[in-house]
Amino acid sequence: MAWRLRIRHVTGFTYEGQAHTSYNEARLTPMTLPWQVTLFSQVEVHPAASLYRYYDYWGTLVTAFDLQRQHGELKVVASSLVETDTPAPVVSADWSVLAAAADEHAELLAATPRTTVDPSVLPSFDGSPSDVALEIASFVRSHVEYVPGSTGVQTSAQEAWTLRKGVCQDIAQLTVALLRQRGIPARYVSGYLHPKREAEIGQTVEGQSHAWVEWWCGDWVGYDPTNGVPVGPQHVVVARGRDYDDVPPLKGVYHGPPSSHLGVRVEITRVT
Repeated sequence: MAWRLRIRHVTGFTYEGQAHTSYNEARLTPMTLPWQVTLFSQVEVHPAASLYRYYDYWGTLVTAFDLQRQHGELKVVASSLVETDTPAPVVSADWSVLAAAADEHAELLAATPRTTVDPSVLPSFDGSPSDVALEIASFVRSHVEYVPGSTGVQTSAQEAWTLRKGVCQDIAQLTVALLRQRGIPARYVSGYLHPKREAEIGQTVEGQSHAWVEWWCGDWVGYDPTNGVPVGPQHVVVARGRDYDDVPPLKGVYHGPPSSHLGVRVEITRVT
């Protein structure tokens, strides 16, 4: 059954004084996909700034802006209305098909600094690519504990494995790393998650900025290794890439005193 979700995401930075200029990119607009349609999306910036949009290399819609006047705080508010459904099932290809497509997916088979792990981490799994991908996701979930606040945005997959704990970002990056080691193209996905699978219509809840993975076994399959479930109507795709560095919700550079993160607040309401 399709869901319709209203999402409000507030983020930004505060400064110890006044920043003189800043240049920023926001990846806060949900994608339109065969199982997900963005009906409305708006990004507001305070102080006000001229916005321009473009699609990055990975197909994510980026809202870019700069501020050429002093400001003590930067606040970004993204509002969206999205209709989601369960992705159609995929018929898994065999290993020969993956081998033939290796050049096409070379960038999503190569390790990045964030997704480089010692080869000894990956156990030997047998079966079809789809079976092995599920085994890898289950292996990561059973060995890395989800502990909010235990790591930061700069934590790598290897560091999360060494700690045996992390947040959804770490679990997704480690899963991506092991999938690629096994020869399965994989990409990192960021977006939103409604915390209730049986969400009440009209009730606004505290949502989550979330991360999961997609692997290619003849077609792309979405899976949430943190929760151990396939991607469904409660997931909203915003950005895709090789790892977190390709998809941060807000990043930029500025001239001025030290800054701190304003914090993140995500509110999600199931409308229908």
